[in-house]
Amino acid sequence: MEYEITDTITPQEYLEMRTIVGWKLFPLEQAKDGLEHTTHIVCFRKDKKPIAVARVLWDHGYVVYIADVIVHPDFQGQGIGRDLMNHALDYIKSKLKPGWRIMVNLQAAKGKEGFYKKFGFIERPNPDFGPGMHQWLENEQQ
Repeated sequence: MEYEITDTITPQEYLEMRTIVGWKLFPLEQAKDGLEHTTHIVCFRKDKKPIAVARVLWDHGYVVYIADVIVHPDFQGQGIGRDLMNHALDYIKSKLKPGWRIMVNLQAAKGKEGFYKKFGFIERPNPDFGPGMHQWLENEQQ
């Protein structure tokens, strides 16, 4: 499949992609701030519209987080997710200086663990590492 690769996505497009896959939404301002502070964005476009996006967040030391690996359902199963991950990982590898090590983290959606294993990611917990953990903090005031 042919698509254009860009390093940008608008907050509106980003929220639309989240909606399409059934993920939680944020206020537009929060999406804008998150995108502005993202280290690297990989966005695949077909006919100028986003069909896949991933974000790379990096502390510029040794910790990287791959966030929001989203492929529009109409384009899943066509190798786009693989291409998206390869672009994100290639970006991260390009930042490695001689002797450096970078720990790349992500949270797989339930049932998608096998996809990420193909890229060398390991499941937690395992004999060496405890489970990954997270929590959502929300301010109920509007």
